[in-house]
Amino acid sequence: MRGVVLLAVVTIAASASVEPRSGGRAPSPKKVRVYVGTYTSGESKGIYRLDLDPKTGALSAAGEPTPAVNPSFLAFHPQGRFLYAVNETGESRTDESGGVSAYAIDAKSGALTFLNRQPSGGPAPCHLSLDRRGRNLLVANYWGGSVAVLPVTADGRLDAATVVIRHQGQGANPERQEGPHAHAVNLDPTGALALVADLGLDMLVAYRFDGARGTLTPYEKATVRLAPGAGPRHFAFDPQGRFVYVLNELDATVTALSYDAAGPSFTELQSLSTLPADFKGENTTAEVVVRPDGRFLYASNRGHDSIAIFAIDPATGKLTAAGHRSTLGKTPRNFAIDPTGTFLLAANQGSDQVVVFRIDPAGGGLEPVGAPVRVPKPVCVRMRAAAD
Repeated sequence: MRGVVLLAVVTIAASASVEPRSGGRAPSPKKVRVYVGTYTSGESKGIYRLDLDPKTGALSAAGEPTPAVNPSFLAFHPQGRFLYAVNETGESRTDESGGVSAYAIDAKSGALTFLNRQPSGGPAPCHLSLDRRGRNLLVANYWGGSVAVLPVTADGRLDAATVVIRHQGQGANPERQEGPHAHAVNLDPTGALALVADLGLDMLVAYRFDGARGTLTPYEKATVRLAPGAGPRHFAFDPQGRFVYVLNELDATVTALSYDAAGPSFTELQSLSTLPADFKGENTTAEVVVRPDGRFLYASNRGHDSIAIFAIDPATGKLTAAGHRSTLGKTPRNFAIDPTGTFLLAANQGSDQVVVFRIDPAGGGLEPVGAPVRVPKPVCVRMRAAAD
């Protein structure tokens, strides 16, 4: 039986609203700062800083890593002055809650200063995002099978959660879907609807988001049910907010949906494999990103160790497979496109490296640039133009 239940409402937060998104190529900055979240069970020390040359694609280390415990996923505050990281601790649903940590970003050097930490509302937090004004942070807890909202104060610190909602149910895969596993949470382009990809339930669970109160209200009408055993992990909207693409970890597919914000409602368009037809090995997917101009979609394969490339039809939102590019390493967990849309940086968790690829603006292809930079167990890549 599938469903969601409200667990707790704790406090009240400040108001928030959302501005429309836009696509296309941004002006080239002098330098792009790169922050890499990692798993710290081995030699990794926490959050690593790199610099990307937006003209050449050269990538280099920038200062010492910031100490943190399993900062496996990162998100910038919209104003660019703060960075937030999950602390992914907990290996079962009965473990204690993980955390979310806040950092101030030095405008000149890019160095991070720890501000505070709050419980995430469940074990193994694995994804987080902020509303467009940066007044609320939303976090998904994998083992907790839950989503929470934490208010953000004016100085970037986090307050205790205003709401925690725990999912219930199970999916078709007895090994991976024995219970709910919230894996990503994002707001729609209007900022009024929050969507949670639950790998364990094969669902995009929809909530009405109230930024003024920091609350989430279940909204069954907009909830999306994916194919049994698909395992939705991450999802991405196109720049105009008309389509959303759901990356399914367990069956290695990407599902294209049209989105009507007035409903709000979703209509499934198609579902395509992220793998070549002749691939026979084990594989799970990890990250999905739409290029800033909305013309191409990229998805990472762990096992095939590649980035799958899809062309997007701007009129219908449908995808056409356009090839694969090896990430030149093992287990590409996460990747990101720089602010100008010129370079894609892939984090190869299994081979301890971040690799730079130049994006072909016409065909969407990827060509490696320079030498990989070593980062122990890289999990998440986030980039922002450096201040002049």
